[in-house]
Amino acid sequence: MSRFKLTLEYDGTSFCGWQRQQGLPTVQGVLESAFADFLGEPLTVWGSGRTDTGVHAKGQVAHIEISKSYSSSDILGALNKRLRDKPISLLKVEEVSCDFHARFSAISRAYEYKIWNRRAQPALEKNRMWWVARDLCIEAMAEAANYLLGHHDFTSFRGSQCQALTPFKTLDELSIERQNDIVFINARARSFLHHQIRNIVGTLKRVGDGSWHPEKVREILEARNRNLAGPTAPPWGLYLTEIRYDEPHS
Repeated sequence: MSRFKLTLEYDGTSFCGWQRQQGLPTVQGVLESAFADFLGEPLTVWGSGRTDTGVHAKGQVAHIEISKSYSSSDILGALNKRLRDKPISLLKVEEVSCDFHARFSAISRAYEYKIWNRRAQPALEKNRMWWVARDLCIEAMAEAANYLLGHHDFTSFRGSQCQALTPFKTLDELSIERQNDIVFINARARSFLHHQIRNIVGTLKRVGDGSWHPEKVREILEARNRNLAGPTAPPWGLYLTEIRYDEPHS
């Protein structure tokens, strides 16, 4: 058996998330169907983590095991040929050792959230950013974000359907940047709670539009109460950008 690491990007607009679901279009389901057509047998595509309905990816990582003899180049060409009518692109295929696992070998995950911050709604980027017409103060958002860095109980930012065993996570990066009309929020951690980033973004938006003072975010964090935090930001502004691994498993 040979194991291959896959790096891919996709537009999540038309998918019901990453995870395979009976009768619904998912990224994992489309990839497994493409591989079955190529190999003539079923296999499982193991992802580094799930993305929700509507969430995009620039650097999702997965792995597969196949018994037939194919090169990385063979797999890259064959899969992209079968994905031409789908909003998924396989960027890289690398043969790795059998101890590599897309999910369990990962040491950090990075996400980017995009806010379209102008009065006119987006036309070309409608399903790729969150439109916020009210002016946002990124300095206030950055000040608020600092309260969330480090190791904390993130119950106030945890989705109601989260299955994590503990609400404690270590947030290594949470940065805010504006480029013209777009506000970028970048986050990095070893792992995240369900909806953690989108709940943080919804909270920072309220700070940015002047509804809340930055220090209120510290109070929300310490309260450990989801009802006190901001709304869950929509999924279409969120991108999985990078999965990092400790060392090559080649």
